[in-house]
Amino acid sequence: MPARTDFDPVAPHKEAAIFYGLFLRGHPPESLRRDIDIPKPLLEKWMRTRIYEPSFRESLQRLYRYRKQVLAIFEELVSTERVRARVQ
Repeated sequence: MPARTDFDPVAPHKEAAIFYGLFLRGHPPESLRRDIDIPKPLLEKWMRTRIYEPSFRESLQRLYRYRKQVLAIFEELVSTERVRARVQ
């Protein structure tokens, strides 16, 4: 397998920042969480599909981990904003 050259270590932070901007503009956090997250049952359904090649399955797992990372960063930003709002 060739080495990946498209790795951007700050990509999850950039994507979480986009969703955070939507949150600051009034979008409900629950809706944004649903847009970010890939539920575990959905990933399991994708992984059970027989027509996918192993390399695609690996991509699905990477995508799942990436989306969970974006969600965690988003949650941290939202919780920080809520603490900041209480202090003011």
